[in-house]
Amino acid sequence: MLRVENLNKSYTSFQLKNISFEIPEGYIVGFLGKNGAGKTTTIKTMLNIVHPDNGKVEFFGKDFYSNETEIKNQIGFMFGAFDYFPKSKIKTITESYSSFFTEWDDAVYRKYLKKFQIDENKRITELSAGMKVKYGVALALSHNAKLLILDEPTSGLDPIARDELLDIFQNIIQDGKKSILFSTHITSDLDKCADYILIIKDGEIIANSTKDDLINNHAIISGKVEDLTNELKDRMVNVKISRFNFKGLIERDKLKNSDNLVIEKPNLEDIMIFYNMEKDNEEN
Repeated sequence: MLRVENLNKSYTSFQLKNISFEIPEGYIVGFLGKNGAGKTTTIKTMLNIVHPDNGKVEFFGKDFYSNETEIKNQIGFMFGAFDYFPKSKIKTITESYSSFFTEWDDAVYRKYLKKFQIDENKRITELSAGMKVKYGVALALSHNAKLLILDEPTSGLDPIARDELLDIFQNIIQDGKKSILFSTHITSDLDKCADYILIIKDGEIIANSTKDDLINNHAIISGKVEDLTNELKDRMVNVKISRFNFKGLIERDKLKNSDNLVIEKPNLEDIMIFYNMEKDNEEN
């Protein structure tokens, strides 16, 4: 459904470095990374909103840059809360937005307006941060898109609204014909609904696998400081050290039978934190 190969983009102080990944049909792919890691830049570059230096992007088996108009009719995308045209009424914005899509479905759009309790006579400035996100999602879901690309779609939503939105995502892919890529730094969202996980750090993809494999192939280990040898540290992804104890992340195939440690299963937040820490972290 989507294939990105060796995508690069250089700025003075930041660089996307050989970004490569695939999104299969019928899955939710979570794009995880801290703020500033390169999530939004990756999405904008692969959509040609920001021109890439080089690389290849294919949607539905077609080169994106040669078929941009056709492909954009088949994808829905949203960047955070909807903050465009703040003085305009929602109704006016939708009339303009819908004209760009050949398969705009007004019945679907109105279903989401009702579900999200959005008054189309309000202006964007009258919406809360959460309602702006919901409006953007309603637009993205209303033209029969095969692939949804959403940048921080749950930002600004309260826990109940976020849970509702994640349920909608899961329902969308049930027919096995649609997929979703959404970026976030909220790991709990991906714990609930993602099938695959991409993790980006400083413009590079550092993890790309199914969520279950990513979690099952890592372990949290902890013990006393005197048990933390240099040889053990070299095997670990990263470690937090306090006065008496340590806790760290390790790939399970690097564990040894001789390790006298407490071993626990990590969650996505653990994995993200330890991969993004500076090495030799030590707490006071």
